[in-house]
Amino acid sequence: MSDTAAIVLAAGLSRRMGTANKLLEPIGGEILVCRVVAACAAVTQHPVVVITGHQDKAIRMALRDASVKFVHNTRFEGGQMTSVDAGLRGAPEAQSYLIALGDQPMITAGCLDELLQAHHAKADGRITVPMVEGVRGNPIVVPAAQRARMLADPINLGCRKLTRTAPELVHAFDTTNRSFVVDIDTAADLALVRSELEPDRTVTNETH
Repeated sequence: MSDTAAIVLAAGLSRRMGTANKLLEPIGGEILVCRVVAACAAVTQHPVVVITGHQDKAIRMALRDASVKFVHNTRFEGGQMTSVDAGLRGAPEAQSYLIALGDQPMITAGCLDELLQAHHAKADGRITVPMVEGVRGNPIVVPAAQRARMLADPINLGCRKLTRTAPELVHAFDTTNRSFVVDIDTAADLALVRSELEPDRTVTNETH
């Protein structure tokens, strides 16, 4: 197992889900954020760093049985980059940092192992970004050298901004695995993923 620290961003407001917090929704027999944390835990020797913000207590309760390190982002309403900054600061020293979104239900340990193998084989100090048919995905892998650069100016050197303004720092991991581009933003997204992961539930609902 490579020396990789995993960070899961779980601080968002879930605005497009209405009153529900998407990270606390059950999918495939598990709470969404728990699925992501479990996948990350399988590919790191460190406790997974979970960034909380919105509904901090509820996220902590959902993960109460997991071996994680919680970092509360007091600036979570300022956007995702504040959580990335909090995560990189709160993570242990490592050769690389896997930064995952808490709302990616299709991500598995196998997906992450594939991503990390590609990073360590070909990244050469660059940030690895999964690309599926030209669409940028997540998680991404940040090497230690780029972590220091991002922390030096977290607002102007956020993940997307840094990789777009400095393409030479990007290692594009081209893959056909669509798990890297599936996330939950709306109730419709949630229903679609449930139909894929819980086919028996769909059939039962349709017959009643």
